[in-house]
Amino acid sequence: MVKFTVVSGNASTDLAKRIARKLKSPYIKTEKKVFPDGESKITINQIPKKSIVVVVQSTYPPVDSNLLELLSIVSKVQKFSSKVYAVIPYMGYARQDREFLGGEIVTIGVVGKLLKAAGVKKVLTVDIHSKIVSAMDVLVKHFKKLKMKEPLVVSPDMGGQERAKKFANLLKTDFIALKKHRDRKTGKVNILSDRVNVKNRDLVLVDDMISTGGSIVKATQFLKKQKCRRVFVACTHALLVNDAAKKIKKAGVSQIVSTNTLPGESAKVDVSRVIADALK
Repeated sequence: MVKFTVVSGNASTDLAKRIARKLKSPYIKTEKKVFPDGESKITINQIPKKSIVVVVQSTYPPVDSNLLELLSIVSKVQKFSSKVYAVIPYMGYARQDREFLGGEIVTIGVVGKLLKAAGVKKVLTVDIHSKIVSAMDVLVKHFKKLKMKEPLVVSPDMGGQERAKKFANLLKTDFIALKKHRDRKTGKVNILSDRVNVKNRDLVLVDDMISTGGSIVKATQFLKKQKCRRVFVACTHALLVNDAAKKIKKAGVSQIVSTNTLPGESAKVDVSRVIADALK
């Protein structure tokens, strides 16, 4: 039987405890002290016994600080274990996985090199270009409990069409995808779709992550004009920066439902079982 020890960074304490319980493994907490100049000092409370050490740390804002904490913990625990796995439920920089405009740096490649250099043998992340570990099943289970009228799954853009289709299949309903344009330089979003038949139906806007919420706001405003009923939002990672939650609710969204890859008010769906099963 494979033995694990779960070590949590300060960004994912609750989720790490849940994963440890699912794995029936020891749990080790780390402590973080931030000095007035912004530097952090990380302390591991106990030395992990011989096992696979699973370091759990999401790298949401402050992204660089949480990433450095992850690398620091890994560099310490790899002295006690030949197998260190990094569970990064939300992976910062994952959007920067290709050169969209000339001169852009593929930052996720840099992050990968840093993780490897620190001593990580495997990386496990959720729903960011990952087909192995997906939160879709547990998100759909949550929405099956809601009393929705003729639910319709909506992708806010054509790029999320496959995700919306899978979500709709699991929810046993149909889906549509909106046409969207985002200016690569300014980030401004416009909906290009004309009309969609959503009258008197409850809608579930599905995305993998929501940062500023610009796409969700524009999509909701467009759908509300088409006389839909309620609009729900389902996403794996709810970053919701710059008052995004407030803006999304103001646009007409009834409820934002996300997973606990990031802590927050919308984190209603637990992914610890999904992660534990993937580790096993």
